[in-house]
Amino acid sequence: MDADSDLYRAMGDATRRTILDELTDRDGQTLFELCGRLTMKHGLASSRQAISQHLAVLEQAGLVHARRQGRYKFHHIDMSPLRSIVERWPIDREGPNP
Repeated sequence: MDADSDLYRAMGDATRRTILDELTDRDGQTLFELCGRLTMKHGLASSRQAISQHLAVLEQAGLVHARRQGRYKFHHIDMSPLRSIVERWPIDREGPNP
């Protein structure tokens, strides 16, 4: 798969979008923290393994980066891959030309 395919695949899942929302609200969370917040705030009853797999897809797409510190792994959001979408289809702010 190419980078754009990975990006679209990652963004195509509602749970992964919710994970990105959570990381936008509070960046640098561990898997344990993410699972707790997803359950409490969003009613998502996914297993830690399922959330870990979603994070792996987001990492492959470049939307999440993990940082190890001791025995903890902190997840950080990176929205820069979305620039390729914006650059691919720029918005004409003046509207269509007649």
